[in-house]
Amino acid sequence: MKKVNVGLIGGGFMGKAHSLAYAGVPMFFWPADVMPVKHTIAEATPELAADAATRFGFAGSTSDWRSIIDDPDIDVVDIATPNNLHAEMAIAALRAGKHVICEKPLAHTLEDAERMHRVALESQTVNMVAFNYRRTPAVALAKKYIEEGAIGDILNFRGTYLQDWSADPNSPLSWRFTKAVAGSGAVGDILSHVIDLAHYLVGDIAEVTSLTKTYIKDRPVQSSGSDSLGNAKVDSGPRASVDVDDEVMTLVKFRGGAVGSLEATRNAWGRNNFITLEIHGTEGSIAFNYENRDELQVCFRSDEGDRRGFRTVYTGPNHPNGHALWPIPALGIGYGETKIIEANDFFTAIATGGEVRPNFADGYQVALVEHAILESAESGAWTSVPEVDRSRATRMTAG
Repeated sequence: MKKVNVGLIGGGFMGKAHSLAYAGVPMFFWPADVMPVKHTIAEATPELAADAATRFGFAGSTSDWRSIIDDPDIDVVDIATPNNLHAEMAIAALRAGKHVICEKPLAHTLEDAERMHRVALESQTVNMVAFNYRRTPAVALAKKYIEEGAIGDILNFRGTYLQDWSADPNSPLSWRFTKAVAGSGAVGDILSHVIDLAHYLVGDIAEVTSLTKTYIKDRPVQSSGSDSLGNAKVDSGPRASVDVDDEVMTLVKFRGGAVGSLEATRNAWGRNNFITLEIHGTEGSIAFNYENRDELQVCFRSDEGDRRGFRTVYTGPNHPNGHALWPIPALGIGYGETKIIEANDFFTAIATGGEVRPNFADGYQVALVEHAILESAESGAWTSVPEVDRSRATRMTAG
């Protein structure tokens, strides 16, 4: 078993989720190819870094993220920071020969995403962008059915990501509402997950026509630097402008010939983490709702007419990654388990010298779709999406 030292940049919610995953990998996927070692965590101040190290179980802490890049003992750099910091950190880490896992979206601008992709292609290390929802066992089971031809040729994909955490106009001005930091609003923050699921299950999106809306034009200024995600309300005090989208809807055409629609909003009262997808093919249909994430709804053309309709498959030991999780179906898969599976796949690629998906090329492809969606929302026209060059000059070697 190979020990791999991890340097984590960012001690917020995503830092917590990643730290939990590193602890969980050897517990769930045993014998593990790699034993993650929580070496050093970086935060904005020495005090925040020390506190994060204690809470998340890291041996060391620092307020200078560059010291993680420069440390020869650190093998993996994990970037769990706001979007505008991703590119500088990831590029520095890749050029230093580190393996890199970066939270989504890949970057806050298309230009930065392209730079990250280009440097990753030149690198001999493993890179991954953390679109963890594709690791949900029911989603992986949908992928298996599709690859087996169980629903035939795909005709249509419908995907949503609906939330309500920012529907209150008095929820604070998180960095997620600021274009200079986030890049976009619902498009990059949550629709990016739906785009990744569409690419994973159907194939690349080739063309889009879209509209976006910003409902709440200003919000209360946060009194702290932490991202409250709507859990606090501010009824008085200064407010600042929101310059990103609250909602997006888009029609899409896939390169393989299928069509579809994508929708995301953070202003849908009653919707918490409502990620849904429905896929129709010539031989059947698949439906999934992340709020019922152990369940996959399936209907096959071959079903007898007197019993045709959606039925529920509860994921468990017989399904993707089920052997490593819980011993009986429907015992309960959570967000944390998707992160554990994600981390295991990442470390397995490091151990074997292979690649893992979604990588920075996939993240850049998603960024190209996001960019086309925003362009289309301005022009009102169908907008094409370029195809990413995924070729690497040299073959990867074991890390």
